[in-house]
Amino acid sequence: MNTTNMPQPKVVVIGAGSLFFGRQSIWQMVHSPYLNQGTLALVDTDEERLAKMVKLAEMVARENNVSLKIEGSTDRRQVLSGADFVVLSFAEQSVKYRGIDCEVSLKYGIRMCSGDTIGPGGIFRAMRELPIIMESAKDIEELCPDAWVINYINPSTVHGIALHRYAPKLKSFALCDSHHMPHKKAYYAVRAGIIGDRNEFTEEIDRKFDFRIAGVNHFTWLLKAEFEGKDVMPTIAEAMRKSAGEENNGGDQGAKALHNDAITYELYDIFGYIPTCTAHTKEYVRYWQGHGKSPDRIPPLSIWETEDRYQRHDEMWNQVDGFLSGDIPIADYMSTFGPDHATDIIENMVGNLGKRFFVNTLNNGAVTNMNDDSFLELLCDVSMEGAKPVYVGEMPRGIRGMQELVLDTHELTAEAVVEQSFEKLRRAMLTDPLVSSIGDADKIIKELLELEREMIPGVWYSDGLIKM
Repeated sequence: MNTTNMPQPKVVVIGAGSLFFGRQSIWQMVHSPYLNQGTLALVDTDEERLAKMVKLAEMVARENNVSLKIEGSTDRRQVLSGADFVVLSFAEQSVKYRGIDCEVSLKYGIRMCSGDTIGPGGIFRAMRELPIIMESAKDIEELCPDAWVINYINPSTVHGIALHRYAPKLKSFALCDSHHMPHKKAYYAVRAGIIGDRNEFTEEIDRKFDFRIAGVNHFTWLLKAEFEGKDVMPTIAEAMRKSAGEENNGGDQGAKALHNDAITYELYDIFGYIPTCTAHTKEYVRYWQGHGKSPDRIPPLSIWETEDRYQRHDEMWNQVDGFLSGDIPIADYMSTFGPDHATDIIENMVGNLGKRFFVNTLNNGAVTNMNDDSFLELLCDVSMEGAKPVYVGEMPRGIRGMQELVLDTHELTAEAVVEQSFEKLRRAMLTDPLVSSIGDADKIIKELLELEREMIPGVWYSDGLIKM
């Protein structure tokens, strides 16, 4: 069964204590016969959280009788040697600082429901995270230059662009879990009425369903949906319209979850195509910022809920503690979690399984009317040779214009942070689609630099004063 070219792969997870990816990586590394004879190296700067994750991984591996080797360190340099894959998944005090980003932006009339990829929140998250990513890249170039570097940190496009442009010797791509295959395609097959349940999705249905998604990360669109030659896009949209009247009756009431089906249908009604990551896309457009003079059917965006997010993280750590203490049987771990987008891709690459996944990478002709170097989220053939985008076709006019504006914002942000250029930081803020005032932009930059001094490199400050 094990035909892998790399029988003992080493996967390093930098940011194992973030919980976004750490718990899932343990599941897949234990579950997969292509990975569970290798090494999982967990890195986190918080010693207590790191110790918990290392112990948890050891317990799960032992319970499932696999020889997976577990390593842990607060210093990434100690475990990078010999790595085949390095997954970047850290976000220090992300809840706190995303809350600050959203609060300050709201003061100037900018509403962000997530605040981690577009708007002032996306720019300043890159200000906090990208310097550490580039420091990590230098260590990887020195200690494991042949490793695949997988960025799993928002803003994914900004960080992916920076790695390609400023660490060109490294093999890298960026990921977002919103288009995990084949689950995403099965979701739309259900909405199209092709199948009644995601569990009915088969390889035959996969072959018959021509399904094309493309765009900048978190601003992606379903550009084609045909089953056996029949256009099912209107059927999917109608399913969204019907469910819009019932959504948010119970379930997740977080800002990212509210009115998503209604907004999806509204954008389809305008542009003729379906946004595929509406929880974020609704933040990329200006329609729900509350600036209009006429009443809208859909209310302005709700704001990122900092305290609720703290509670969610506490619940995740309580679950980890439950497994460690035995209050939750460790035997239940493998039925509690499941495969993750990043480790699915790693398994596919190691095992040469020939599956396709959505990856953020260079366009290289997949979207025919956008530049080859546009950094887009595209379905790709992924192997140890890299990610090769599958043909998409044209990006529709209107949507394409917004894509280019978002890409310019992301590219300017990457340049500003890596080059430590205040001029480009200001230019990125004033290119951003949510910013509409020069004066407000300058005040937002100044206030966020003041409030986030602890997390932003000192180069942005001079003699105790912010460089303006």
